[in-house]
Amino acid sequence: MGREFFIAGNWKMFKNAAESREFVEALAREFPVAPGLTVAVFPPFTSLEAVRGLDPRVHIGAQNMFYEEKGAFTGEVSPLMLRGLAEYVLVGHSERRQIFHESDADVNRKLLAALQFGLKPILCVGETLPEREAGRTLNKVQGQLDIGLAGVSGADWTQVIVAYEPIWAIGTGRNATPGQAEEVHRHIRGVLDQKAPGNRIPILYGGSVKPENSLELLSQEDISGVLVGGASLKVDQFSAIIHNGLKLLGA
Repeated sequence: MGREFFIAGNWKMFKNAAESREFVEALAREFPVAPGLTVAVFPPFTSLEAVRGLDPRVHIGAQNMFYEEKGAFTGEVSPLMLRGLAEYVLVGHSERRQIFHESDADVNRKLLAALQFGLKPILCVGETLPEREAGRTLNKVQGQLDIGLAGVSGADWTQVIVAYEPIWAIGTGRNATPGQAEEVHRHIRGVLDQKAPGNRIPILYGGSVKPENSLELLSQEDISGVLVGGASLKVDQFSAIIHNGLKLLGA
């Protein structure tokens, strides 16, 4: 089977509804439909309605959700509310874990709720700088996978995506070398192959991904795509990353 790439842009707390719509319309003009390529953007909740269904080339995801269907959870957004607005949802992003103190168990509940309501979860995992320096990277990531994916079975495995984001490389300008990223991705691939034999679950790399390093990152055997932060906020930069994927696909 040929390679496939998933190129995702996490906009975090940037872009209002009008800016989001303008961006998606502009981005869609920058690349062709190509076999093996999926492009998605993850706008704030307030922009989801504005961008849904704008162009089939640009898929839409949500940055977060709560695990309950409804209830007295002021300020939260349920998976039921996201149906029809988003196809994908990030769960366990390091900013959610660190700033909002989400535990691995919380992340697991979100992932299972996403699957229950027909959303495709992207489970984010990654280590801090002290954990990497202490040689604990693979243990930390495996623990996040073991708890985060607990209870997934059967056909649900085909809906899951994993994103490896070394916390020390997010928004810092530092990034893991392609070799460092591939080492962790290879380990994740082994864990996933044990949990879900026969399923080629995509594993994305995130952490200061830019046009300048994306080609080499995407060239690694076990990197199935990238989760882009700051560079996904500018059409020319995000488009350049997409075109590096197209180059490797021969499109």
